[in-house]
Order: sequence, then structure tokens, then C-alpha cells
Amino acid sequence: QVQLVESGGGLVQPGGSLRLSCATSGRTASTYAMGWFRQAPGKEREFVAAISRNSVGTYYADLVKGRFAISRDNAKNTVWMQMNSLKPEDTAVYYCAAKITFNSGYYTSERQSYDYWGQGTQVTVSS
Repeated sequence: QVQLVESGGGLVQPGGSLRLSCATSGRTASTYAMGWFRQAPGKEREFVAAISRNSVGTYYADLVKGRFAISRDNAKNTVWMQMNSLKPEDTAVYYCAAKITFNSGYYTSERQSYDYWGQGTQVTVSS
């Protein structure tokens, strides 16, 4: 079993920054591809960013490309997402997700591909 715990959310003004963290436990972090998703009220959960096991592969949704950056440290069992130039439309609950894979370069934006999910952390962008 894998546990994922997100942190780092909060209230920020438009144009501001936040850094989300996702701590993993229960299995060696280097065995998962990781992703971040978000869900705004009344909307479906949507893909934000993904990273491969070896950090070589990263992929972003068009809406966040150039503003968000995903990274990981397998020795610390942690994945981060640096969010810059935040906009009110970035307001959502942000979830990290883990996909067990033997392919070190694999990453995916497909929500249904992920095996484990965290409980989420709220990000609110408002003046």
C-alpha cells in the first residue's frame, strides 16, 4: 500500500507563488511515476503535471505550461510542484497521484492510469 500526503496549499494573491509537496510512504518512491491533478468546484478532476520515475520525463497541461514546475527527490520520497504567476482560475483542490511502473521513463496524464491518490490540498488564488 502507498500513502500520499499533500501539503503547501493556501490562500495567495494573483501573481503569487506556492510550492506544493507530496510525501510518499509505504513503497520505494523510485517505483512510481507521479502526477498532480486539480479539481475546482463543479468541475471534473483535471491533469496538471506529471514526472517519470527518473525525473527525465515531465509533462504539463497547456494551462500551466511555463508557470508550474514539477520535480521529485526519490531519496526524500517527495514530489513538489512549484506554482508561479498564479491566477484565480488556478483555484482548486490539488491532488498528487502515483502510478506503479517498471519503466523509469514513463509518465502519463491519464487520470485513470494512476493507482494511488492523496487527500488533496486547497489552493485559493484571490485578492
